[in-house]
Amino acid sequence: MAAIDREIGGVFVPVSDIERSRDWYRAFFGLEPGGEILFGHIHVVPMAAGSGLVLDSKDYIGPHDRKPAFHFNTSDIQAAREHAIQRGAAEVGPVTDGVFFTFKDPDGNLMMVADVPPAPRS
Repeated sequence: MAAIDREIGGVFVPVSDIERSRDWYRAFFGLEPGGEILFGHIHVVPMAAGSGLVLDSKDYIGPHDRKPAFHFNTSDIQAAREHAIQRGAAEVGPVTDGVFFTFKDPDGNLMMVADVPPAPRS
């Protein structure tokens, strides 16, 4: 067994206001409002599977705004894009190559949603 697992444990998203971002992301994913804020600056948005989405307002210096650091999965790219628009995501882009689109969260972080088959595990 390797000393380091081939697994992403958490994806950090820089946010300027932890309470506002916690509430926006929880609403975006249809979760109940509220939720614990750890150490005064971290909220982990529970995901259905895989890595946690870690919102962190400590030492905020600006958003990931040039290239997404990860993507959210979907099996219906058109419905996902409409959902992002309805939930107030900013700068929702068109579906590109029939498989992905980007949008910005309230802090200007560039996010991506993609309809791609899962990678094989080996």
